[in-house]
Formats: sequence, structure tokens, C-alpha cells
Amino acid sequence: MTGHRSKEHYVPLDSVRGIAALCVVVHHFVISQPLAAVLPNRAWIDFAFFHNAWLFVDLFFVLSGIVISMSYVQGGFGTFAFREYIVRRLARIYPLHVVTLLAFLSFRMMKLGLVGTGLIHFAPPEMAVNNGYSFFLNVLLLHAIGFVDYLSWNGPSWSISAEFYTYLVFGGVVVLAQKFRDVRIIYVLSLFLSVASWALILLVLRQYALDFHTFGIARCILSFFLGVLTLRAVASVPSAVRPFVQSVWQIGAAIAAIAIVCVVGMQPMLSFLAPVIFAVLLGSLMAFPGRRLPNLLSVKPLVWLGKRSYSIYMVHALVLVLIEYFSRGVGMRTFPMIDQFGSGIAASLLLSGYVVAVLALSNLTYAHIEIPGSKAIVGLLARRPRVVATAEGGGQ
Repeated sequence: MTGHRSKEHYVPLDSVRGIAALCVVVHHFVISQPLAAVLPNRAWIDFAFFHNAWLFVDLFFVLSGIVISMSYVQGGFGTFAFREYIVRRLARIYPLHVVTLLAFLSFRMMKLGLVGTGLIHFAPPEMAVNNGYSFFLNVLLLHAIGFVDYLSWNGPSWSISAEFYTYLVFGGVVVLAQKFRDVRIIYVLSLFLSVASWALILLVLRQYALDFHTFGIARCILSFFLGVLTLRAVASVPSAVRPFVQSVWQIGAAIAAIAIVCVVGMQPMLSFLAPVIFAVLLGSLMAFPGRRLPNLLSVKPLVWLGKRSYSIYMVHALVLVLIEYFSRGVGMRTFPMIDQFGSGIAASLLLSGYVVAVLALSNLTYAHIEIPGSKAIVGLLARRPRVVATAEGGGQ
């Protein structure tokens, strides 16, 4: 297989992705209406940062743009092969997507079976519209490119749909640049696509914040190609930057990223600035790898988290559904009793259990679905089966 080169591995970027994925996990807990209905008080960790952590999906998109272009432009532009590239991208995201989709289908069928036997009287879907049409779109990863205007089945997977078709756009850009033998075409078109997506979101879709999933591919293209430009910008950073300035860039960008997530709920238009801030943060971590922040992000627990970030992102909605059912079953009496010992204890304990369950399940899916599934698809579809997939880039 041609066109792919082993990239230089930036461990801090993986760790950032892992932290962001965990923040999204907490976000869906704190905004859960079923849990709010049965918990007497909010969890201790329930504050604006986590309510607005949906914004980290755009960090995933920026990071994917960086990593994909690192592999296929910086490393393998001259031998880029579109078919092999798509096989690798599909292998990276599809096995776990299908497994989680089937898990939601199985859970839905189990509930309908219980209704049929009379054990329960009503089984609402986990999402507003879980039907055959939306399932078909999910199978083909078509559920975030304008065919439906609602979330369905494994709700967070809308971003995987948007990202896969953004991969196709990126592949087309690289093929065009190869045809004219000029890598600069990639960066010119990346700038054009980012600006065009921003204009499409504001002027056509009339979305005045990035918190949308209908035609989510526009949101993905905006941030993904900003990531492509980020990698080019990193290559232009002079090597003589003073260590103090390097640390200021990194810490300042990290503070700005946290700040914008905290306040975006009050000023939704600020969300359009977030991908730029994320790009500066990720770019600074790459440009200045020897500073304190990258070293902190390279500790083993964060590296572990980063490797499993895609699994964490893809399995957490199913775990949350199970937690919600558990809470409705035992919560009305049990949670108020627990909260007598301190306001928010019940919610905080439930949140802790939820996070632990997500991490445990994601560890299993990473080892037994994500990695072997990726290798199996590459082995099945690649022209040279001896080449196996790596876990680079792609997905959250």
C-alpha cells in the first residue's frame, strides 16, 4: 500500500484528545434530562465548563486535520493513493461505529420484546427518531450530511459521519495537488474550504454557533482544514524562539481554550473562535515539544486515556442510557437518602460510577474491537494484505 508514511508521534496531542473526550462524557451526564429528573441535587462537578464541553468536538476535528495531513501530506504526498487512504480511514472508524450501532439496536429490540411479553408497558427510543431509515443512514455514515435534522441511535456518532466524508474531500484535494505536482494547492484549498464552510454555516444554514449537527459536515470541514493549515504553520515556526515565549504560547493557549469553553454558553458566537484557539494550542504543543505542558501531557495515565479516546467517545452514550435506566429504577428513594449526608453526593457518586464504567468498557472495545477490527478491514480491502492498519488519526 502506498501513500502512507509513519508519522512522527506527538504524544501530547493524543493526551489532549483523551482529556477532551472525557470532558464530552461528563458533558452528556450533566445535561441529561432523565438524570436531572431523579437526582435531588446537581453533581459537585456540574458547572459551565462541562455544560459547554460540546465544543471539544471541534477540537477533535482540528486535531484530525493535523494528524491526517501529517501522514498523507507531510509524509506521503508524492505517493498518495486515494483508494488505500480511504481503506485506512474506513478501517479506523467503522468497526467500532458498527458495533455500537448494533448495541443500540439490540437494546431497542430487547425493550420491545419486554413490551411484547407485558413486562413493561412502554419503551420510548433512546433518541427521538430511532427508526429503520435513520438506522440505514447510520450504517452508511450518512447521518450528518443533511439527510436528517435529528440525532439517532448512537447520537455522538454524527461527528464520525461528518469526519468520514470530510476525509473524502481531503483526499480529493490531495489528488488534485498531486495532479499539478504542487503541494501549495493543498493549503490554498484548505484556506478556501475553511472560509467557505464558515460562510455556509452563517449565511446558508443560518447557524450562529457551532452547536449544531444537522449538515455537521460543514462544521467538520471548517475545523479539519484549519488543522491542515496548522501543520503548515508549525513547519514555519522559527527554531530560535526563547523558552519563555514557548511556554507563554502554550499556557496562554490552554487558558484561552478553557476560558472560551466556560463562556461560550453566554456568547454562542464565540464558538467560531474556538477552532482557531484549539489550533494555536495544538500547534504550540507540536512546535515546542520540550516545555513543561507537553511533558505534563506525556504522563502515563493521560497517554492511556489518549489511546482510548475514540472508544471513550463512541461507547459513552450507551453507558449513559444504562445509567439513566438504573437511576429511574432506584433513584426516587435512594438518591434523596444519600444526599442527606451532603448536597450533590448522590449525583457525584453516580457520575464517578458512570465515568469508571465508560473507561472500563472503552478499554475492552479498544483492545478487542477497535484495533483488531481495523486490521481486519485493511487486510480484507487492501491490495497488499500484508500491510496492517495503525491507530493513527481519525475519529475522536
